[in-house]
Order: sequence, then C-alpha cells, then structure tokens
Amino acid sequence: MEESKIIQHFEGKTILITGSTGFLAKIFLEKILRLQPNVKKLYLLLRASHKISVQQRLEEEVVGTELFGVLRKELGGDFESMISSKVVAISGDVGYENLGIIDVQLRHQMWREIDVIVNSAATTKFDERYDIAYGINSLGAMHVQDFGTKCSKLEMLLHVSTAYVHGTKVGLMPEKPFRMGETLPGAKIPYLDIEAEKSVIQERLRFLQMQKLSEKEITRAMKDFGIERAMLHGWPNTYVFTKAMGEMLLERSNQNCNVVIIRPTIITSTFKDPFHGWIEGLRTLDSIFVAYGKGKIKFFVGDPESVVDLVPGDMVVNCMIAAIAIASHSNSISEKEGIRVYQIGSSRRNPVKYDKLRWLMHRYLNNNPLSDSCGKPVKIGPPIIMNTMTSFHNYISFHYLPFVQMLGLANMICCNLFESSYTNAKRRINHAMRLADLYKPYLFSQAIFDDSNTETLRMRMRGSKIDTELFNFDPKCIMWDDYILNTHFLGIAKYVLNC
Repeated sequence: MEESKIIQHFEGKTILITGSTGFLAKIFLEKILRLQPNVKKLYLLLRASHKISVQQRLEEEVVGTELFGVLRKELGGDFESMISSKVVAISGDVGYENLGIIDVQLRHQMWREIDVIVNSAATTKFDERYDIAYGINSLGAMHVQDFGTKCSKLEMLLHVSTAYVHGTKVGLMPEKPFRMGETLPGAKIPYLDIEAEKSVIQERLRFLQMQKLSEKEITRAMKDFGIERAMLHGWPNTYVFTKAMGEMLLERSNQNCNVVIIRPTIITSTFKDPFHGWIEGLRTLDSIFVAYGKGKIKFFVGDPESVVDLVPGDMVVNCMIAAIAIASHSNSISEKEGIRVYQIGSSRRNPVKYDKLRWLMHRYLNNNPLSDSCGKPVKIGPPIIMNTMTSFHNYISFHYLPFVQMLGLANMICCNLFESSYTNAKRRINHAMRLADLYKPYLFSQAIFDDSNTETLRMRMRGSKIDTELFNFDPKCIMWDDYILNTHFLGIAKYVLNC
C-alpha cells in the first residue's frame, strides 16, 4: 500500500503553533495528531489570564471541542494520554519579544527542538483597536520570526495571512510578498514607515489618556484611528492593513529557514475533514446569513456580479500542511526566491457570485428558518439587493432616518423622556452604516486571486494518489450549491442554535 510522503514528513517533528485557539490552528492540530501519531511534540502558544490557565484553555477551547470528536473516538481511552504526551501548552503572547515566554530554560529547550513554526495568531476584526491589531498582526509576525532565528533546527516558518492584504485593487492579484514600506493605490502618502506607526500609536494613546476618557471611549477612538491610518496608506480597514505590515516585517532580514506565507480568502466551514460543516465563530458572510435569517436585515448590499471568494477551512489547512512538507524538501526558498506566497481560494478556478449566494441564503432559510428570541421561526422576505453604496445610503435616509429624527425631536421636547430609545435607534443605524463600510471591499470586490504557486503545489502532489486524497485543496471539486446548502449553511445554523 502506498504511503503518504506528506504524513511521513511530520514523523519525529516538533512544531510550534501560535494562535492555537483559532479556527485554522485547531484544524491543523487535529489533522496532524490524527494522521501522524509519531509526531514528536506540538507546542501550543496560549495566552493565560488570572481567571484561566493555559492548560484549562487547551482542554476546554482546543482538544475539548467537537472538532476532536473523531480522534477521541478513534483512540478511545488513549486520547488523553496521547494529548498529554504530544501537546504542550505554553503561556505566551506573540505581542511580546520571545513570544512572552518568561521561563528561560523552556525557551532554550524550544530553540533546540523546534523544526516547524506555524504562525496563525491574529485578530481578525476589521475595526480592531489599532494598538491591539498592530501588536498582534504586525509586531507579532516579527516576534515569531525573531524567535525562529534562534531555533537551531528550524526548517520552515509558515505565516498565515489573508488574500485581502491586496485591499481594493481590481484585476488579478499576484502571489508576491510585499516590499518593506509599500503602499496601495489610493494612498495619500507614498511610503509606509512601520516603525513610525508604532510611535504614532503611542502618541495617540498618550493624548487620549490625557483627555481622561473612559476605557470605552479610548477603545472607540483607537478603532477609528486604525481605520484612518489604514485608509491613509491605501488599505480599507485595520485588519488587512496590519496583516500587510506583518508580511513586510517578515521581509526585513535574511532567513535561516524556508518562509511561506499562506493567504486564504474568505474561510468557510470544513468541506470534509475531520467531518463536514464544522465551524466556530461567524465570519464575514456568515454574519449576513444570520442577520438575514433572524429578520434583522431586509436587504443585501453589494454588486450581484462580484465574485465572493470562498474556501473551506480544511482545504486551507491541507494547503498549509502540503506547503510545509514539500517546500521543506526544496532548495532554500529564502536564498533563491525570497518568501514564497500561496494564495488559497476559489475565484480563479471555481468562482461563485454574490447574486447566487444571496439566493441560496433565501432558499435555505425558506426551508429551514432560524428562530427568534421566543423560539418562533422567522419568516424572511425576498433578498432585495442594493447594488451601490449610494442606493444603500438613500434607503437608510428614506426609511430609517426620519423616524430617528422624529424620536430625537420628541426626546428634546419631553426633556429626555425617550433618551434610551433615541440613543439605541441612532446606535443601530450607525452600526449598520459602519458594517456596510467595513464589508464594502468584499461585497463589491473586483479582484481575482492568482493561485499559480498553489496550483504548482497541487501539481507536485499529483504523483501520489494518497496525498492528493488526504490533502485535497482543489476548489474545482466543490459543487457550490450542494456544499453551501447542505454543509456550510447547515453548519452555521447548528452553531447559532448551540450558542
């Protein structure tokens, strides 16, 4: 029987995984443990708190989740012993030098042992506080790389980014790493000084603290500041801006190992492995699905002809695993070709349009309605679409603003009698407007993500039937109607029901 060369590659390896409670990290961990029981060790970097230890987080938020049910069933009573012998929870934080690992002896042990680093630590909120996003998404990449330079056996540093670091550019998006200081079209300044951004953040925080603002007010101001700085340099939001800076920081010095950047598009529930439809948290379009299904939105905003680039989470992980195994056997990527980028998505080889997606939402929710707070099924209307931001703003102005303005007037006349209702109504409208602006780059996207490098990776696997089956990441095999209706939406509905 043919043996998997990819599985063999991980035998006896020690791997450090950051962002270990994240969606992709958990799928990665589960698959390695299930397919390669002879992996030597898996270090999981986790943030502890005064309320919960890293070991508790490992047990409750990682191996205790439904995702590990298949492995738990396969191993039976040996599951706990396998986890305790292979998986080591480490207290740390990518936002700090040495990954925040205080124990000097432990650090030196890790530097001696680690063969592979998978950096999936990130905050994915589009409008995260700028100081937080910069610390995790930008400086975090640099700290992981610095840690890796001290690992004497390191073969591979794999960094998980996002395809949307390209911003709102139109056309075919290349699989090329960013140059240090690069900005995007539409930037108001020609050069991005990452070190200066650190100073700018510190100065803004000092200014806000001098104003004696509440922590909530500071958070709001720092969120707005992140969007402001992103747009100044040509990016649409804080998330993709800080992820782009993280990629640039990986370019800043010579590497002692192969460096790969994985850029997934919009990640959806598992296609197949370890079972179909597993999802955790609501991502970009999932939130729209739930809001529509709960009757909170009556219409969609976006270009019906735009391509919504979806990719199942397990396919992203399969690409990550294949890249580690195959690139590690290549000649030094860092010396000859620079950092290798793999974009993993569907827009180039098996595109699905936004118009199709909204009608699939309508079809599913008509047959399988979500429930309201009282447990009653929510009846949805047809999926009306606002195909420009102007039409969306006009709709809000005509249908909602008059009511809020009348409520504001009544509140003023009645000496703030309706203050709570007026504030809540105004907040809901502002929230809807802000979400529309944040999602705009994705709902009106005119980008197609090149995946030539990723296709080359797939081609290199085709000589092995078992590797092609075990680590499939070919989007052409996805029948979108079947997957979206019978796997992804089903997974979202199940997640919402259990929340």
